[in-house]
Amino acid sequence: MKEVLIIIPAYNEEKNIARVVDNLTENYPQYDYVVINDGSKDQTAAVCRERGYHLIDLPVNLGLAGAFQTGLKYADRMGYEYAIQFDADGQHRPEFIAPMLEELQKGNDIVIASRFVTEKKPFTLRMVGSHLISFAMRLTTGKRIKDPTSGMRIFDRKMIHEFAANINYGPEPDTVSYLMKHGAKVAEVQAEMDERIEGESYLNLSRSMSYMMRMGISILLVQLFRKRTEG
Repeated sequence: MKEVLIIIPAYNEEKNIARVVDNLTENYPQYDYVVINDGSKDQTAAVCRERGYHLIDLPVNLGLAGAFQTGLKYADRMGYEYAIQFDADGQHRPEFIAPMLEELQKGNDIVIASRFVTEKKPFTLRMVGSHLISFAMRLTTGKRIKDPTSGMRIFDRKMIHEFAANINYGPEPDTVSYLMKHGAKVAEVQAEMDERIEGESYLNLSRSMSYMMRMGISILLVQLFRKRTEG
């Protein structure tokens, strides 16, 4: 059985993808990776092909949930033991994969790379939403997740299969909260994130606030009616 797969959803990341993947292949060759080109309108796919990267090229944009689930379906079929959600914009740092994997192997199902295990969460407008999501998750699960919006997460084999086999399983705080309510063990390890160097993030301030509100409502209300199918 293969061990670790790094899943890199990429949408219009032609300026960042080479730096991200080259860092992995040159400095962390012990991990496998796959780039999921999510119907990019720029040259993301062309860059990947020119450089011989492992690539799944989606013909249309499915969004983060669809792209990541594509990667998890691949991980499931290929028999990977662990899968990691990893951004294509260069903000996630691969040196934290090892401590995340170590924490996962202690009996956890999901481990989150958190900026706020030992560091205090700043009280900014953007972080108000993060506080609210943490509160909603604690209210519904009884457990505290300090950095619920971190996009760097590692999943064990059981979670890989569950995400691959079910619809509407986006890699978002509401799904993590839902799985926690159904017995998934989730832990955090302290990590640092880099700033995006090239390109612009889809999540500007207004979209971030909308996202936070949507996640909070989903955790508190929508997840109560969600159906779970275990394969």
